[in-house]
Amino acid sequence: MEARSAAPAAAPSSGAAGDSRRWLILATICTAYLMIGLDLTVVNLAIPSAQETLGFSDADRQWIVTAYALPFGSLLLFMGRLSDLIGRKQTFLTGLIGFASASAIGGAAGNFETLVAARAAQGAFAAMIAPAALALLATTFIDPKEKAKAFGIFSAVAAGGTGLGLIVGGALTSALDWRWCMYVNLFFAGAAILGSFLLLKKQPKTGARIDIPGVLLASGGMFSVVFGFSNAAEDSWSSVSTWGVLALGAALLIGFTVWQTRAAHPLLPPRIVLDRNRGGAYFIMLLVGTGMFGVMLFLVYYMQNDLGYSAIISGVALLPMIVSTGVGANVSAIKLMPRTGPRPLITGGLLLSAAGMVWLTGIEVDSNYALDLLGPLIAIGAGMGLIFGAALRTGTAGVALQDTGIASACVSTGQQLGGAIGTALLNTIAATATTGWLTSHTQGQPTPDQLHLAAIDGYTTVFWWCTAIFVVGAAAAFLLLRSGPLPTPAAPPAAKPAESAEPAEATQS
Repeated sequence: MEARSAAPAAAPSSGAAGDSRRWLILATICTAYLMIGLDLTVVNLAIPSAQETLGFSDADRQWIVTAYALPFGSLLLFMGRLSDLIGRKQTFLTGLIGFASASAIGGAAGNFETLVAARAAQGAFAAMIAPAALALLATTFIDPKEKAKAFGIFSAVAAGGTGLGLIVGGALTSALDWRWCMYVNLFFAGAAILGSFLLLKKQPKTGARIDIPGVLLASGGMFSVVFGFSNAAEDSWSSVSTWGVLALGAALLIGFTVWQTRAAHPLLPPRIVLDRNRGGAYFIMLLVGTGMFGVMLFLVYYMQNDLGYSAIISGVALLPMIVSTGVGANVSAIKLMPRTGPRPLITGGLLLSAAGMVWLTGIEVDSNYALDLLGPLIAIGAGMGLIFGAALRTGTAGVALQDTGIASACVSTGQQLGGAIGTALLNTIAATATTGWLTSHTQGQPTPDQLHLAAIDGYTTVFWWCTAIFVVGAAAAFLLLRSGPLPTPAAPPAAKPAESAEPAEATQS
């Protein structure tokens, strides 16, 4: 049975069992989360066209991505706790309206500065939407079978949204204009805003409080980590703006960890992370976020630069991976998770993804899509589906109602940190391998064929590293996660007034 939150009876979920609107609520949540997933990649394909229109330099291009990643990654924990404080519906709606407004401003941007400011605002409001969406999902569905189905659908959207963004971005940039990569968010946000107003109920306050020192330490630390890794991706690891900022981020996060053990109302209560299942799920999402860039980034480079695929064709080529991710997520969350628990699913999913990565190391200059790419894409997608279907549900299992927002934020934080680390680390590995190949195989000016071979050596080196990351993740999942279904909490205590109620963790049997 799925773990239920030991929440006060006075704080009902958004959709009680038997309320037919709960599936429409799920559709609203998925629409909003799909928008966030699309925006992570859809704008990347629009950067060359935006650069031509607005006339910014190559050195400035990274800020289109970094301006979004910095507030998104650094504000997630704060926004997760804010949703517990002011209510998930209010946080969700505010994030949607803000994200839509920022998208409209970005699409109409007449200069580089406006576009970057809009991207930063998108990141901040995305940090509001992501934890609120997962928390709403966790509290809306009560029946274990229905919750399994809902998490399966949500997991497929969460895992496939980034890849789908490549398809949408390629289509919009090719058929219309780069600005539509921003304007498209208005359609998703509009549908989600309407659904939120009509379907979501205003929830009573849970008694959560804001830990101001914790917010400053966590946000500052996360900002420094994301900023440091972003600098490493463009500059070098020896730059003070890389290692100095990373060291500052590490110091702030260590200070945050120490403070959380002493704070009267901690931003991230240690009981949330110290649970083996939840803590393991957060760590796995960090590794998955890191390794997935080996597929999404370098495989697209390979298809476009070496196989000659267009942006739209390379996006469509990833469609089998998106489909297999959806299938894997639903099988994981609906059929297997209630019986096996997260340990075999996450471990197996990581090993399956690792096998797909090994398969990809065989690519060559003239590889055939059906013979050399289709199989590993399906394997990696199915593995990601098994992982997401189990990890997203595990990350919020067994927490009290007043902690669902911050628990949900931990899941998204793992993904965001992993993405920042993966971008910097894997870019460095690929560049080093490519340079090493050229040094050892060429004399003087390399030929075009040699440049292709050097690039492929960089890609395959990255795929081997991603294999190692997934294998380490599989070992961690096997050791950290408990075997068997998720524990069932004890009966909830008597209700207390929200004003005086202290956050109470669900007691697990």
